[in-house]
Amino acid sequence: MMFWYDHNMGWWGYAGMGIGMVLVWVLIIVGIVALIRFTSGRPQDTQAPRGDAPTPEQLLSARFASGEIDETQYRERLAVLREGDRR
Repeated sequence: MMFWYDHNMGWWGYAGMGIGMVLVWVLIIVGIVALIRFTSGRPQDTQAPRGDAPTPEQLLSARFASGEIDETQYRERLAVLREGDRR
């Protein structure tokens, strides 16, 4: 119990206080940021799908038009895409 009467903490006391203070401030800042995000009303998913995104058939047509794939590959892949739509 000499600690309470001497007021001599030593290096471990000062280190503990410093680390504790940093942790308290980090928790306060994280709490504020979380509260702002929770109450802002914005959806958390910022990668919302765009309404003007091309369909797979349009992408396939563009690849065929640019010459990346030939007519046989185009027709085969188009048939696969259309079979997937029927399921």
